[in-house]
Amino acid sequence: MSDKTEMKRVFSGIQPSGQLTIANYLGALKHFVQLQKAGTECIYCVVDLHAITVWQDPNELRNAIRHAAACFIASGINVEKSILFNQSLVSAHAELAWIFNCVARMGWMNRMTQFKEKAGSNRENSSVGLFAYPTLMAADILVYHATHVPVGEDQKQHLELTRDIANKFNNDYGTEFFPVIEPVIEGIATRIMSLRDGTKKMSKSDKSDLSRINLTDDKDLIVKKIRKARTDQYPLPGSIKELEKRPEAKNLMNIFAALSETSLNNVLNQFEGKMFSEFKPHLSEVTVEKISPITTEVNKLMNDGKELDQILDAGAERARKIAEPIVQKTYEIVGLKETR
Repeated sequence: MSDKTEMKRVFSGIQPSGQLTIANYLGALKHFVQLQKAGTECIYCVVDLHAITVWQDPNELRNAIRHAAACFIASGINVEKSILFNQSLVSAHAELAWIFNCVARMGWMNRMTQFKEKAGSNRENSSVGLFAYPTLMAADILVYHATHVPVGEDQKQHLELTRDIANKFNNDYGTEFFPVIEPVIEGIATRIMSLRDGTKKMSKSDKSDLSRINLTDDKDLIVKKIRKARTDQYPLPGSIKELEKRPEAKNLMNIFAALSETSLNNVLNQFEGKMFSEFKPHLSEVTVEKISPITTEVNKLMNDGKELDQILDAGAERARKIAEPIVQKTYEIVGLKETR
């Protein structure tokens, strides 16, 4: 098998809840652009059905869907080369999710740690949608017969469940219809942490706006947030072993390395022994250089919501052409429809 055919079709999605951040850019969007440049067939989805597993303000959700699409495009996704759409426009996702609800086992779902984290002590009051989130995620991927999925640490368990569902479906019905997907291991900055707490993941839902750099932050706000980012009082270390003991230092140096497209060792060599007061201006400079053009383009795109809607509609039409025949064949295999 040649290198070109090893990665046949990539699927990935981002939730439209809150402002997308530099963590979304470094952990996902930047990597998506690299896959596109490599000539890989890519399907990218704003997963709005996942967003409503917890209550969303309807007007804010509509705006967030457009904003997420704008961030994809502003980050470098070419909607002619890759498919970009929002999930609710393609009913095949929900249709296949129901089939997978009937394939997945309760024991599998009960082991999903993300549900436990999101539901917390209010488990009994959580939506069924939040509990069944992983089967919809499996449908998102398999409805396109995607073979590879870029994943971060927090999604690996869901990807394993997707593989289990595909295997069980194939075994139950004596077929090899659904591919057993492979993860795409992302690079240096798959897990960007909060600027206020280096032990917690950067989140667009964090109450403190100072905890993150949004893709709509202007230059002055980016500089302010980096200046106020939590650090310790010691000089920057020179080895990864030392860095592991200092989460805030590790996070900021990881961000610098990812934005500069260099290795963490190079960053350590460059700044060993320097204080954060000297390092932070360099981090601000590279962050502004990389993020400001994205911010400008996002703002430009958001000024024309109709254009974004048209882009999403066109992407959905392309997505349906792939997904609908796969759902229809699934119905035939299950016995819901006569085999042609």
